[in-house]
Amino acid sequence: MATDIKDTVRTVEAAAVMRLLPSRPRLLALGEPTHGEDTLLDLRNELFRQLVEQEGYRTIAIESDCMTGLVVDDHVTSGTGTLDEVMEHGFSHGWGASAANRELVRWMRAYNDGRPAPEQLRFAGFDGPLEITGAASPRQALTALHGYLAARVDADLLPCTAEALDRLLGTDDRWTDPAAMTDPARSVGQSAEAGELRLLADDLVALLDAQTPHLLAATSRDDWDRVRLYGRTATGLLRYHHWMADTSPARMTRLVGLRDQMMAHNLLAVAARGPALVHAHNSHLQRGKSTMRMGGMPLEWWSAGALVSARLGEEYAFVATALGTIRHRGVGTPPPGTVEGLLYALPEDCCLIDAPRLATALGDRLPAPRVSPWFGYAPLDPAHLADSDGLVFVRDVPQH
Repeated sequence: MATDIKDTVRTVEAAAVMRLLPSRPRLLALGEPTHGEDTLLDLRNELFRQLVEQEGYRTIAIESDCMTGLVVDDHVTSGTGTLDEVMEHGFSHGWGASAANRELVRWMRAYNDGRPAPEQLRFAGFDGPLEITGAASPRQALTALHGYLAARVDADLLPCTAEALDRLLGTDDRWTDPAAMTDPARSVGQSAEAGELRLLADDLVALLDAQTPHLLAATSRDDWDRVRLYGRTATGLLRYHHWMADTSPARMTRLVGLRDQMMAHNLLAVAARGPALVHAHNSHLQRGKSTMRMGGMPLEWWSAGALVSARLGEEYAFVATALGTIRHRGVGTPPPGTVEGLLYALPEDCCLIDAPRLATALGDRLPAPRVSPWFGYAPLDPAHLADSDGLVFVRDVPQH
């Protein structure tokens, strides 16, 4: 068995990843089993640099708010804002505090400096404006969508005025109440105003589509792509808020599924622009169904990766990451009967595994899943090996 596993091992380089795949994918997704570890983000950064220099990749998309990600993209393409400002305002989930994320932004800006726009690197957040504690107000996306259209189409075609939108939206704290995540009665998502906003958002997006020839002639492609992001985000947020007010047993399953659906729509938009490296939690990128327990309730849904893979086929590739130890989080040496335990016996500190070949070598002797002592780390599910194109194994994750 050790010989079989050793035969699947390669170095973690862009060229080695590409050799695992039938062709260069439009979206190359690199997963991680835990968040907040710069060791994994440093690995991501180096892979992105190699993909840029050797394979012509020009975009990186990460699991961060798609709206705040525009701040980062503006900075790396045109130098808007200082690096400190961008790290504070351009990331969600606290990712702006990461030294590795800061280095990524710094390097992208330096790479782009003096290059023509078609050769520049681009940054995208592909998560919705969602946090564990709740969802953002749809105000920013909805008013930006309306403002773009109001400046470019006949006023008689608009379904409402900016003042009407403002009245229906009300104060933002109505939408962002953290208590609504656990108490549907605290959500405004099924109020009369929210229902009217959903119809108006749908009409605004339909108007955007109907005016495509005129708008593409009157604006830049980047502006067009951006306003379509506003439309996706406005409708997605209003749909998410609607189901936050739901009281049925399927409420949480629906919410986690809606989040990944928003992610998938954003990734398909990124893919339309050209080849990109995608980085997020394994559970958002895998091809198989994702599962978790929340409040003691088992949840199961199709991830963004599963949805995108179904659309793009071989133009989507997924490389998962598995870990040996994260000792500063209480995650010690993996048991020998797990995939992580088998890989931990290898001498390499970091390696790339041919996942389908490993699954074939294991055959019906599929190892038991590892059990994590820390809630923030999700061990590899051996059943997903065959559905992955590759597997990065990092032996030890030190504290930064």
